Amino acid sequence: MIKESKEGVILQIYVQPKANTNEIEGVDEWRGRLKVKIKAPPVEGKANKEVVKFFSKLLGAEASLIKGETSREKDLLIRGISIEEVKKKLKIYR
Repeated sequence: MIKESKEGVILQIYVQPKANTNEIEGVDEWRGRLKVKIKAPPVEGKANKEVVKFFSKLLGAEASLIKGETSREKDLLIRGISIEEVKKKLKIYR
């Protein structure tokens, strides 16, 4: 779900588009991913942009999509923050 790499921290998420609010719902134990609700629809990359914006703001660091452009299972690369800081900031959602 959260891994460290040479480039930064990789966050594995499962996205539910067209939700009422942007929020982290919890951990999907079966997939081993963080469950995220996003308001944007999954058309023309709108949900992907919303996910990147949401995590950039939430973590106060640069986020970019590195895997899963057309899938609900996505990997985000978070730069400029340590894995410990990411875990601490996401703790409030567990």
